[in-house]
Amino acid sequence: MRDVTDEVDDRAVSPLVTEAMKKAAVAWVAVEDQPAVALWCVPLDGGLYVVSGPGEQSAPGLAEARTAVVTLRGDHGGRIVSWPAEVSRVAPDSEEWATVAPQVAAKRLNASGGPAELAVRWASTCVLTRLTPSGGPTAAGATLPDGSLAAPPRETTAVRQTRKPFRLHRVRRR
Repeated sequence: MRDVTDEVDDRAVSPLVTEAMKKAAVAWVAVEDQPAVALWCVPLDGGLYVVSGPGEQSAPGLAEARTAVVTLRGDHGGRIVSWPAEVSRVAPDSEEWATVAPQVAAKRLNASGGPAELAVRWASTCVLTRLTPSGGPTAAGATLPDGSLAAPPRETTAVRQTRKPFRLHRVRRR
């Protein structure tokens, strides 16, 4: 197995991307024009592996995508780099699945059952996706935005108005 520091497809990976990937536990992944989604990931073999599907995290559009933009955070908790990624799906009957799925399953927190049981469940109901760097950083260092990238809350039916507190008697002010 290759280490994260190896070259990917004979292209040198940026040292910043390499270091950020080594420490990654969460990555924000944006597919096409959809907003980025925070996903649990495992760095292995020069890429990030993400599991999605029933009983696991939701990654809309990732299983069908060919490319994505990955954003990683640094030790201080803030964004340090964004880079384009090639998205590839790991087939459950492949040799790669046999070596990678148990390693990813071993890193899965709060899973019911052992890593072997988890890998079998993933093979039947989930998708294991590999995100591999396909170019240099699109945003890093001085090219990171200065302002907040927070988006306004999306409309939802779960919002309701807050009622005033009930008072049985009039409260006197002194």
